[in-house]
Amino acid sequence: MYKILFLLCFPALILAQQQKTEGTVMNTENEKLSFVKVEVYNAQNALIKELKTDEHGKFVLQGIEKQDVKLIVKNQGYSLFEKKLDLKEPEPLNIVLKKESQEIEGIVMTKRKPLVKRKVDRLEFNVENSNISSLNAWEILKNTPGVTISNSVLSVKGNTGILVTINDKKVMLTGDELKNLLENTQGDEVKSVEVITNPPAKYEASGSAVLNIVLKKNKIEGYRGILSSKYVQTQYAKGVFGLSQYYKKDKLSIMGSYYKGLGTYYREGTDYVNYPESQTRWVSTMNRKDKNNNQNTLNFNVEYELDSLTNLSLNYSGYFSPKSFGTYNVPTLIFNQQDRVESDYTTINDHRSRSINNSVSFQIDRKINKKSSLSWINYFTGNNADKYQNVITYLNFAGQPPKEDNFLTRNKADVQLYSTQFDYQWKGDKLELESGIKYSFVKTSSQLDFSDNENGTLQYRPEKSSIFDYKEHNFALYSSLTYNIGKWNFKGGLRAEMTDLEGVVSEPYELNKSNYWKFFPTFYAQYTTENKQEFGFSYGKRISRPSYSWLNPAKSYYNLFSYYQGDPKLKATITHNLNLTYSWKDWNLDLYYRKEIYPSMEISYQEPSTNSLIYYFTNIEKGEAFGLSFYKNFQVKPWWNIILSENLEHNENYFTGVDRMLYKNKVWNWVSNISTSFTLDKNSDWKMEMGHRYYSPGIQGTFRISSLWSAYFVMNRKFFSKKLEASLIFSDIFRSTEQKVSTKYANQDNYFLDYTDTQGVTFSLKFNFGNQSVKNAKTIKKTAEQDRL
Repeated sequence: MYKILFLLCFPALILAQQQKTEGTVMNTENEKLSFVKVEVYNAQNALIKELKTDEHGKFVLQGIEKQDVKLIVKNQGYSLFEKKLDLKEPEPLNIVLKKESQEIEGIVMTKRKPLVKRKVDRLEFNVENSNISSLNAWEILKNTPGVTISNSVLSVKGNTGILVTINDKKVMLTGDELKNLLENTQGDEVKSVEVITNPPAKYEASGSAVLNIVLKKNKIEGYRGILSSKYVQTQYAKGVFGLSQYYKKDKLSIMGSYYKGLGTYYREGTDYVNYPESQTRWVSTMNRKDKNNNQNTLNFNVEYELDSLTNLSLNYSGYFSPKSFGTYNVPTLIFNQQDRVESDYTTINDHRSRSINNSVSFQIDRKINKKSSLSWINYFTGNNADKYQNVITYLNFAGQPPKEDNFLTRNKADVQLYSTQFDYQWKGDKLELESGIKYSFVKTSSQLDFSDNENGTLQYRPEKSSIFDYKEHNFALYSSLTYNIGKWNFKGGLRAEMTDLEGVVSEPYELNKSNYWKFFPTFYAQYTTENKQEFGFSYGKRISRPSYSWLNPAKSYYNLFSYYQGDPKLKATITHNLNLTYSWKDWNLDLYYRKEIYPSMEISYQEPSTNSLIYYFTNIEKGEAFGLSFYKNFQVKPWWNIILSENLEHNENYFTGVDRMLYKNKVWNWVSNISTSFTLDKNSDWKMEMGHRYYSPGIQGTFRISSLWSAYFVMNRKFFSKKLEASLIFSDIFRSTEQKVSTKYANQDNYFLDYTDTQGVTFSLKFNFGNQSVKNAKTIKKTAEQDRL
């Protein structure tokens, strides 16, 4: 019986052995791709076999009864490969996948690793689907090529005064408020960060460079959502909870998100001031602890396709922090020339603040014909802040009886910005024209009320109080032309801006008015060789207008012996940028030169007659810098990636000191960012990254800033068919980010040590619900229809 069955099955076994096809999957760089999905379909587009390539990119097809089949190879970040096979005559398959993004039924297939792409006028850092998408938007900026962050101040290649935009719309926040907003923006909502060193004429000329954060658009039909939570443990605990919801149906697309942050924020600092006149040394220790249990970030966006030529979009974003509060206990010791404590005082600073920011924008895009389109964009931003402090000082000076002093301040600030802009675009085969007009109006109002103790009661002091009103009208015209000829890309533009400003100080009365036209040319050239090497050149002229708070001359006291003060006569900074770039595959080099005329910045000086340390914004004479940036993404293995980002710069600042002498502060500055990431499973659901950042000593006006370094570790894992995502992050592992900021020239001799509580651990969870993807059957159906075209 067994022999008869064997004889009956023998021909089928022989046939099965003959129907054996081997194949190899690789990319255009001849790298073998492991764990790539290979699917086999019959003539009715029914799936009959599914397998994956091994670690050497190989696969074997055998045991398939059908002889006319279709082979489909899929891998995230590569174009879909499709081929019809005749298994009667099997032959080796050498399949090459192309690294191009391709949109399939609402799914955008992108690379799994961060990608730096050089465009003619910007550098695009794609973070979508990468390890760092588990971070927040603020941490993503730290990982962006050319971007550094020090004490909540952003800089691009050493240049501060950065204009931050989200989807090309200006963010009216700076410093800690901007940091809080971006910390509460989830990284998985960020598609890319555009680093625009020389912004084209379309962008407003303000800001030495532009960082444009591009948020994802919803491309998936139906409803889906993301529920997220994050726990952060540094010196004290913090948390973020949020809900994002997306809906798309036919012509309508809606997105809404809400995030609530809460926790305690900590910062350590120690001030040292040496007074050579009195031969004393003042040492103040300030450990700042603030609670903020109600930070709210909202985003809402709706897009509607009115017809095949017209799109409408409405966007709202808001940040609400109704109460941040804390009490600082700041002891100060005064040492004599024998280095003994001869006097001391203690400051108790009880304070609270609130901040509200609202932004609304409305946009209409209209296609005029196949080559031209028109856009009309309107947006309004309002920023309202209120800061209150009650400061008590207990004085114990040598030769004087102990006494107590008390003062109270309240500072209200309101900023309103309205802008409208028309843009026209015409795009041909080789030429592209952009032209537009923009008008914006800014109105700010700042009121400082000061009261202090007189005979046991608080009295309002009009001479120390102030009202500052500021208005600015800005009118701009721009035009730019792009020309592509063969291997060359050219782009040139000119922007003209008229600025009309008026600043009024109440006490003592002071009026500052100015009206001027400025022209801002830009030029770009890029050459691409046969093997895709890219050589680029760009030039741009920029203007950095002072922040509105910098213009307020009112004295904002930290304690009896220290205060901050702005300057209503601050000049705008003119910056000239030159860049030479080279890119090939994942190699990116940038040689640059920057010249700044009257750069504005915060510096400090000590006043020996009153033993005061004063922080203020001012213009220094000029700044010059040249440097080299390098970025390389090494794909060691399909599952192992290394990123190397380096920047070496020589920077010079020229400033006039308190003795009216001209000084030059210069330094060679090196910024290094090295990271490595691993994919730990076949489905790319488990990823790990670790990295190291180093900043060598730097300068800012009169300041010299010490070096720092930081190490971090990130692990990300997805569960239950990617429905649940968990992340674990260790930041500043060795607590090595303390910096020393010093001033030393003439009779100025002071420094402070600063640590911003960066060492900690973060654990986050995200749950995806609703329709997260389109079924494969739908994709195959579309492919079958394309075959009949």
